[in-house]
Amino acid sequence: MYAAADPASLTRLVHEFYADVRRDALLAAVFGPRIGDDWDAHLARMAAFWSDVMLGRRPGVPPFQGNVYGRHMTLEGVTPAHFQRWLDLFDATARRLFETPVADELLVVAKRIAASLQYGFFGKVEVAGPSA
Repeated sequence: MYAAADPASLTRLVHEFYADVRRDALLAAVFGPRIGDDWDAHLARMAAFWSDVMLGRRPGVPPFQGNVYGRHMTLEGVTPAHFQRWLDLFDATARRLFETPVADELLVVAKRIAASLQYGFFGKVEVAGPSA
């Protein structure tokens, strides 16, 4: 278990989480058609995103560049159930890999991201956090 987040631990989080997403029928149906066979590039972008979000900008490391909100708003068929499953899987992965204080911090950020995206899809937050 990781006691702190660093680029390597966040990369592992991203890879394990998205492995779960790819195996999950509900989430794979939304992400699979969009990402297709380009998962390596997506995982690298997500690892950069989570490193920037959790660790801040670091000298010598290019910052994440992308429009997370805009890219997600183009997904079709997204429902509150997708957010629930995403948060449940993210929470389980974070708690499997990180000690509780770090997992809690990761989940705060994940819930903030999910809330922002839900406002875009539904005009309000439908799912506040993991179901457990």
